Amino acid sequence: MIRFGWLLAELAALVAVLFAASLLIGPAGLPAGESLRALIAGDGGVMTLVMREIRLPRAILAVLVGGSLGLAGAAMQGYLRNPLAEPGLLGVSGSAALGAVLAIQTGLSAAFVLALPVAALVGAGLAAVLLLALAGSRGGSLTLILAGIAISALAGALTSLVLNLSPNPFAASDIMFWMMGSLADRSFLHVWLCLPFVLAGAALLMPLSRGLDALTLGEDAAESLGISLVRLRLRLVAGVALLVGATTAVTGAVGFVGLVVPHILRRAVGAMPGRLLPASALGGAAMVLAADIAVRLILPDRDLKLGVLTAIVGAPLFLHLVFRTRREGA
Repeated sequence: MIRFGWLLAELAALVAVLFAASLLIGPAGLPAGESLRALIAGDGGVMTLVMREIRLPRAILAVLVGGSLGLAGAAMQGYLRNPLAEPGLLGVSGSAALGAVLAIQTGLSAAFVLALPVAALVGAGLAAVLLLALAGSRGGSLTLILAGIAISALAGALTSLVLNLSPNPFAASDIMFWMMGSLADRSFLHVWLCLPFVLAGAALLMPLSRGLDALTLGEDAAESLGISLVRLRLRLVAGVALLVGATTAVTGAVGFVGLVVPHILRRAVGAMPGRLLPASALGGAAMVLAADIAVRLILPDRDLKLGVLTAIVGAPLFLHLVFRTRREGA
């Protein structure tokens, strides 16, 4: 338990350091001391505007997005008892993307500043309701996976159809760039829109630690210990939908965080799903903060997308983890 406490403290310290670096690093090249003074004291000048209205909300969103994806990924892997599970498996992220794509294609996003994230949240909510309807109240984990795959495939097909039939090349370009995922040009409007859903999702998933630990013994053993699998599944689906839907709504698709981060930290928590929840939340926040700093340093004039970088870094790292696991199991 002491070792686990030290792990959380180290991860929290890493998040704090990266958060400070995110505030101080940017294309404007502002001096660190003056940047901090502008952030804390503020004189109403350009530097204060950059720090408070551009860098601060971007750093906060990086923490919210990374923490949400890490937590959702750990919860999914713990419930399904499968280290290959990730938040997008339920189809929520694909449906959120479909809602955002429709908002861009119909012109709602140009007419109303929050139309895009709101449409994405609606898409995520509809996906969660459909998922629970398809899986049923007594459906097992396999049924949940199959329903999620079906919803994800349908959302992906409809998104492709919208792109295929789009008569406006500018709208199609906006859709493609949005789907790559980014924290650029986000404001406190996006923070306040995302925050309630993230807090609600975290409140649903964090108390599941006992149930997820019990599930490592099997579903029958978990029920004999007093765990309601129906209630556990409902809370899991609702929590993941809130977290993934809210983050996809404000940033677009950011992949591999919910898949890779729990893998990296699983050994450090003794392979206990309950302990992996808070550790993955902090680890996900650190990963997205680091990736967002990197996109500002790598090709700063070309607007490298956050989702592209996390995929480029995450895929080889995940393959390394797979090969290492296979070698150790041999």
